[in-house]
Amino acid sequence: MSRFFSPGHAALRPYTPGEQPKDQQYVKLNTNESPFPPAPGVVEAAAREAARLQLYSDPESAAVTKAVADFYGVAPAQVLMTNGSDEILNFAFQAFGDARTGFVFPDITYGFYPVFAALNHVPYREVPLRDDFSIDARAYCGAGANIVIANPNAPTGLPLPVAEIERIVRANPDHVVVIDEAYIDFGGESCIPLIARYDNLLVTRTFSKSRSLAGGRLGFGVACESLIRDLNTIKYSTNPYNVNRMTAAAGAAAIAEDAYYREKLRVIAENRAFTTAELRRRGFTVLDSAANFVFARANFTSGAALYQGLKARGVLIRHWDAPRIAAWCRITIGAREQMETLLAAVDDMMKEASR
Repeated sequence: MSRFFSPGHAALRPYTPGEQPKDQQYVKLNTNESPFPPAPGVVEAAAREAARLQLYSDPESAAVTKAVADFYGVAPAQVLMTNGSDEILNFAFQAFGDARTGFVFPDITYGFYPVFAALNHVPYREVPLRDDFSIDARAYCGAGANIVIANPNAPTGLPLPVAEIERIVRANPDHVVVIDEAYIDFGGESCIPLIARYDNLLVTRTFSKSRSLAGGRLGFGVACESLIRDLNTIKYSTNPYNVNRMTAAAGAAAIAEDAYYREKLRVIAENRAFTTAELRRRGFTVLDSAANFVFARANFTSGAALYQGLKARGVLIRHWDAPRIAAWCRITIGAREQMETLLAAVDDMMKEASR
């Protein structure tokens, strides 16, 4: 770092994104992107706005905000559109956390939570997952801090029932509970309906996964109007034009093309079941995922060796060296052909290991 870098940021450990390789073509199963392109109407909507890029985008993102609000049965004033869901998560740490009021989240979860806390000088506490990697809702009741939980959790893919989430929200009336539903469309149950009953619940969502817009960078939050006003204060104090014209148009079109995406969700769920069964047949331990990825442990090699061996064979998956999960890898569920390529590479590794 330079001599000008603020000492307040010197200890930051930035989030590490999944690999985006440029050296060769891989079967890319490491960043939970959709294997399917956006619906045709989405591409057309974005292309139309490309001719107007000399103009600022609507700071209120009114059209896509209304589309999202209508789709989820809430008021536009209960929705805030952001540059990916990462932005609204960061807004939440800024708006609701300070030196006196911290955050609590699982010890194994989305890696950006501790980064946002550190960046915003917000204290945080990590709650260990159970031995089976599930979240113990009781550990968050009366937490004495704001809470953020990914549901389904990442990288495990395990969902928490809405009743358990409501239990947590109800038990923490004086703190904000953030439920990160980035993967909810792949098999979980959304808790958006709960915002009508609880003024301390913020639900965050993304268009990156289930609506094939990872490159568009569009997310949103749903909460009571007062929480959304708080978050808008942060937004308008940092980047009022946070959602660009093309992305806003693509998002509204993606809501309108829901039937297209529902069919893709069905295919991904089918491929997830196929991949889980095939990996288990090969001796892997695979958690019962409700996301567009599976969390798996091989019985013939280490997590790091599995990652390296598959990469050498042209297949990218995700591995972390954190002690509790070092034996495990996260594998994105792609198209059937991609999953068959993965399995063929696994078979090749197993054959080599048995020699």
